[in-house]
Amino acid sequence: MASKRPVPKLASIDELLLLSSQPTELPEKANGVQSIPINKIRMYQDHPFRLYEGERLTDMINSVKSNGILVPVIVRQITTNTNGCDYEMLAGHNRMNAAIQTGMKELPAIVKSNLTDEEALMYVVETNVLQRSFSDMLPSEKAKVLSLRYSKMFSQGKRNDIINELQQLENPQLVKENETSPLIGAKLRSDEKLGIEYGLSKNTVARLLRIDHLIVELKQHVDDGKIGIYPAVSLSYLSETEQHLIEEAIANNEYKLDMKKAELLRSHAGKLTAEQTNQILSGEATRKPRSKSPAPFKLKHKVYAKYFTSDNKASEVEEIIDKALDMYFTLQRQQQTNPKDEED
Repeated sequence: MASKRPVPKLASIDELLLLSSQPTELPEKANGVQSIPINKIRMYQDHPFRLYEGERLTDMINSVKSNGILVPVIVRQITTNTNGCDYEMLAGHNRMNAAIQTGMKELPAIVKSNLTDEEALMYVVETNVLQRSFSDMLPSEKAKVLSLRYSKMFSQGKRNDIINELQQLENPQLVKENETSPLIGAKLRSDEKLGIEYGLSKNTVARLLRIDHLIVELKQHVDDGKIGIYPAVSLSYLSETEQHLIEEAIANNEYKLDMKKAELLRSHAGKLTAEQTNQILSGEATRKPRSKSPAPFKLKHKVYAKYFTSDNKASEVEEIIDKALDMYFTLQRQQQTNPKDEED
């Protein structure tokens, strides 16, 4: 009997996404592996993670061209949409993107049926947690991971099953050595425990949880560094409609948003208008009006000494200057009214 071909050992999960597409090397699953046309698969709606870009994407494309794809993607069945898609991607967005770039028409896929939306989101999140370091994630991506952990629908049992399945796809020979590791340990019930798992302070966890309440466009600004974490937290307390007003004003005018402006916007929560938004973001709302009073004037010493001595009291000097100015401006007005008088 011919010996089985050994399964290649992988240094990272990135490598497992890039290897041979020979069907004999695909790990066997109870529900089987199918070949699904790529044009029948849509991206996960509101996908919270950015796809690979730059050198990382180029490396993946080149590897897929040379080796194909070993590890099947995971999709779920959906009602056929207007674009003719019958499946939604759960685990394998980057693999599908690279495959499209190489001209591949089909993907090896494990098809899931009867998944709840919460379970589908778990697949999406846990795949990305396994693929990349939490510390390397963008703020909005960290926010989504923590939000899932913190939500009431979170099920540690379901999460463990999903993690085990994804790890089994990575290495079919996987032997579970420690089922009580922090990654799949006891159910987390507080932001303190979330902080311990991800090496974050309680306050940092709280701030990231608020980031997940932002609309997609504002999350993008946070990820790009255009809006700081603290101002973003303040904006997260505004309604979606109000957040869209802010995004529109920023997009149209390239306004900068600092903590002072963010707090002022938040103070109008529930009643923020487009006019107020622009006034606050432009700085007009906090700009001090120009004083109508003339600026203070200090008489130079050499001029003072020309007309007064140290024996003159301040009140006396003030009275003299007032009379002198009155006489001067009276004369000026007379000359303007009767300019011929001066000529005569």
